[in-house]
Amino acid sequence: MNTTLIYQGKTKDVYKLETGNYLLKFKDDVTGENGVFDPGANTVGLQIEGVGKVNLRMSMYFFEKLKEAGIKTHFVSADLDQVTMEVLPAKVFGKGLEVICRHKAVGSFLRRYGDYVEEGADLPAYVETTFKDDDKGDPLVTKDGLVVLGVMTEAQYDAMKLMTQKVTKVVADCLLEKGLVLYDIKFEFGYDEQGDVMLIDEIASGNMRVYQNGQYVQPMTLSELFFA
Repeated sequence: MNTTLIYQGKTKDVYKLETGNYLLKFKDDVTGENGVFDPGANTVGLQIEGVGKVNLRMSMYFFEKLKEAGIKTHFVSADLDQVTMEVLPAKVFGKGLEVICRHKAVGSFLRRYGDYVEEGADLPAYVETTFKDDDKGDPLVTKDGLVVLGVMTEAQYDAMKLMTQKVTKVVADCLLEKGLVLYDIKFEFGYDEQGDVMLIDEIASGNMRVYQNGQYVQPMTLSELFFA
């Protein structure tokens, strides 16, 4: 099947298929700073051999779980040998929007609000949105901001927030069965031709911060523990 490269991302390359669907090619790069992994970072911080395949395997697992739960995603199929995932076409919000759901006060949340919260404090599935803009450091944007700027409607935002919390619960529950605790996770959303919101991108160890017995678990270790 013929493919056309249309975008080279930090952790994946995107190709268009003849069918109109898209193909995501997973890389071994993860986001972070100064060689330290950080799912909330906006630059590639390091390369971990094999992490692309590991991320794809985990994404496949969770997308199937979400399908069972009736949550709309772009997932069609995946090929672990080629480290690729076929997805439905979707438009991104604005020039790209990231959504983070937080169960614990760590990372960039703690850096911003450390005067008001203790490290590791519980957060009630707190949802925040940032524009994908490396030059501006992925600035935070509120629901009102997204609506005023014409990025999405109020209904789309409400649907996205609810989906974020539902997906996070599915992921957190699955991790907890393995003795793992989800602190935060990063998602991307888009919408179809009817304007309906859907989860896009991936659900993988490189996009979440997970702890075991109070200790941070590295992405590759997380995947090994999860699929053990």
